[in-house]
Amino acid sequence: MRIILVTGLGGAGRTTVAAATALAEARAGRRVLLVSEDADPLQGEAGLKVLRPAPAADFRREFLALQARSSTALDLLGALPFEDAELTELPGSRQFALLRSLRDAAEGDHDLAVVDLPPLVEALAVLALPEQLRRYLRRLLPPERQAARALRPMLAQLAGVPMPAQWLYETTARWEAELAAVQAVVEAPTTSVRLVLEPGPAAVRALRTARLGLALQGLSLDAVVANRLLPADSEDPWLAKLTTQQQRHLAELRTAGDVLDELPHLGRDPRGPEDLALLAPAGPAARPEPVPEWTVEDRREADGVLVWHIGLPGAVKEELSLVRRGDELLLTVGSFRRNVPLPAALRRCTVTGAGLVEGDLRVRFTPDPGLWPRTS
Repeated sequence: MRIILVTGLGGAGRTTVAAATALAEARAGRRVLLVSEDADPLQGEAGLKVLRPAPAADFRREFLALQARSSTALDLLGALPFEDAELTELPGSRQFALLRSLRDAAEGDHDLAVVDLPPLVEALAVLALPEQLRRYLRRLLPPERQAARALRPMLAQLAGVPMPAQWLYETTARWEAELAAVQAVVEAPTTSVRLVLEPGPAAVRALRTARLGLALQGLSLDAVVANRLLPADSEDPWLAKLTTQQQRHLAELRTAGDVLDELPHLGRDPRGPEDLALLAPAGPAARPEPVPEWTVEDRREADGVLVWHIGLPGAVKEELSLVRRGDELLLTVGSFRRNVPLPAALRRCTVTGAGLVEGDLRVRFTPDPGLWPRTS
């Protein structure tokens, strides 16, 4: 099943484009799921189902379930349990509800799922969240510690502090499984991101941000949609001036990268399915291009090093930072950061340099003689 994640600058019309894409695919005979909080005009369309994330209900359900599982510990502390009616969602609930909806979308019986994501910067953060949270869970509550649960009473006496209860490990294991399922959906080769922009001063910068942020996460950008294009043949001087400015920015977008679709401005907000049909993409949702792999080049014989090639299109040297910590590489690119696990071969090496060549970050590793297998 294909999954298209639609994002863009705030106000660029990403929700409209997501709905129009889903409608066009459904009318072409495909079974489509649209994940969006705002899809009322499409209710009842043949071949199209709508899934609305429900942050408030999702938060209450998860909180009450966690409270029930930890009831014994809470009772010992004299805590007063919460009831459903008094719970209100906390900041971050919307992002978690969206991730769960993404997991649910991948489990459905559909040909295509179109997901209406938040604005670009928030969307990139949400897509990176599963991997980040799994890393935090592994560091704070390593799975291997569960094997020592029979020793916890003795350890508690020796340490003078209580050991984590079994329910905590069970809850962590459940969260780990759910996050792993969402991460698998995000990183699947059939999942890609579609960027919606209204040609203007911020559009090219947004395209660069999207490419860089997605590349750092190993995600694919399958298309750029230039939305709300003004008519080029207007005789109104004021409108003609705006059109000229927009066309200049559109030309910059075309130079920066391929624009798959150019959608017209309707002169009004889309009001129903027939308006959305006017904003349908030019063709069916194509399979995304494979994301270039981060490869390790063996140059030991010539230069005594291994080179890790990391594709970061649009990156500039001044915004790059690399820090080796254990078996991870902390990679910072502008406002984006990712802790990347090192390939097995590079864990037995030391970092000896790095360079950026046309979007290709080349990190040089020298084998550690004390760890590298000796050759006869």
